[in-house]
This record gives sequence, structure tokens and C-alpha cells, in this order.
Amino acid sequence: MTNITLMKVLFVSSGNTKFGISPIIKNQGLSISKQGVSVSYFNIKGKGLFGYLKNIFILGNYVRKEDINLIHAHYSLSAFVAAISSRKPVVASLMGSDVHKSVFMRKLIIFFTRYIWKITIVKSENMKEILGINSIVVIPNGVDLNVLKPIELSVAKKHTNFPENKKIVLFFANPERKEKNYTLAEKAIEILNDNGVSLQVVHGVDFHDVPFYLNASDVVLMTSISEGSPNVIKEAMACNTSIIATDVGDIKAIIGSTPGCYITSFDPVDVASKLKKALEFNGKTQGRDNILHLDSNIIADRIISIYESILSRMV
Repeated sequence: MTNITLMKVLFVSSGNTKFGISPIIKNQGLSISKQGVSVSYFNIKGKGLFGYLKNIFILGNYVRKEDINLIHAHYSLSAFVAAISSRKPVVASLMGSDVHKSVFMRKLIIFFTRYIWKITIVKSENMKEILGINSIVVIPNGVDLNVLKPIELSVAKKHTNFPENKKIVLFFANPERKEKNYTLAEKAIEILNDNGVSLQVVHGVDFHDVPFYLNASDVVLMTSISEGSPNVIKEAMACNTSIIATDVGDIKAIIGSTPGCYITSFDPVDVASKLKKALEFNGKTQGRDNILHLDSNIIADRIISIYESILSRMV
């Protein structure tokens, strides 16, 4: 078995965001490196299938020059490129949107899972059921509980510039992404018809600003049509913030029976009704206590165990 202190893992993922690598992926890499694994990063530049495929030779050359034991690719397109470009074992992490793509893409993912990638990780049981392969491993993204934690309301509001005299409903996603279903959120707020409530849309902020936005909000509202295991739900739980969310991905399992958190249908009247309940809850939840098992260090241990099992079979 490869000594953990000598294990060298390359994270491969999109580099197309303004942050370069996604904060979710970066944080997972940091949590794994804290356990003694050497983690480096390769950012793929380009969008769409053909944009990604242009990186095959670039990644292949990079891997040949570096001393790497294993590649951990995030999202299906990155994992396709990683598998084609190198003979190194590939762990593929599918992040949620992967399994909701076209039928062709889903069949391609199933083929690579069965015959090419060493291990495929998904973020929820729902994702595993959609792909229908027993060997797939379910490991949600972890939460850095040292960063995502309750903050005094006055401090959080000052940091975010949210209105002081309003109840804040936070839509923490890009409203232009159709799967986030922002129209439903707007309709629900319209039905709620409360001048004391302000719908705030936030996305693309620095990771270290996230806990301020969550703590400055009275309710986090997610109206998505589909999700895998959305981090913002776990992050809101870590900050003890109320949640209203549609029953997608693993959200119901995450929030469980936490008082102040509610699952809603896609009926805007129902969403408005649940919002009213959450706003009347008027306080912090105990959500943090219910996600301690998702601490990023615990998740890191599970992922490292997968690395070790793969590399031990190659000795």
C-alpha cells in the first residue's frame, strides 16, 4: 500500500470560473492535504465537450512530467479527459448536474464507470439510483465547520450590506441557470406579499464571505428543479440558518426533521406558505448538530481510503 505521506494525487477540474478552481473542489483538496496527501491541481480551460477534449494532450504531457500516483477528476467532462490523456488510475467525482445531462452523456458516464474509471463517486443516493450501478460510491461534499459557523447577526449584516430593517430571504445561486428555477422564488415572494421581507440574490462570492451571507439571512431559499448534494444547504445548516427547499438531490436527508427547515413542492403557494412558517420561526436552528458527520475532515478520510484501496491493488 502506498504510504499516505508519499501519496501524490492530481485534482483535475474546470478552470473556467473567476476563481479558477471551484471553491468546493479546492476545499476538498485542502482537507485531503491536511491528512498528509500531496494534492496538486490541473485546471481545464475551455467549455463544452470539444473545449475539454482540447486539453487531452496538455494534461497528458503534464502527467508524464510529474510524479503522480492517481488522478481525481471532478465532473464527468474532466474525468473523460483525465482517463483518455493518461494511464494513471482515475477517480471520477460526479457533482450533480452530470447525471441530469442528455441521454448520450449519461450513457457515456455509465460506460466510463463500468470500464474505464477505477472508482466513481456521486454526491447522493439519488444520483446512484439514476445511473443504476452498484459499484458507485456515495460521498457528499464535506463542510469546513471551522469556516462555516454561526456569526453574530449585526456583524454579518454589516459585512453584507443587507437591509437592516428587513427579513432576508437568500437565493444563493445564479438566477440565470434554468435548473435553479429562480422564477418560482420570485412568484413565492410575490404571493407572500410582505413589505418587511427582502429577496436577496447572491452568487459567485469568495468562499470566506459565504458564512456572512448565510448568517445575515433569515431563510435560505432553494427552488431548484434538480440537484446532486447542494453545498449551500449543508453550509446553511452549519450556520444554523432556516431553509426552504424543493425535494431534490439529498436535501430532505440533509435537513431531516430540523425545526425551522422545510421541504416544499413546486407550487408557489406552498413555497410562500413554508416561507411564512420559516420567517415566523424567527431564530436560529440546530442544523449544525445534524451535519457533524459531514465535517470535511471526516469526508477526507473516506476519500483517502478509496485512494489507498486503488493503489494497493496496483502494487
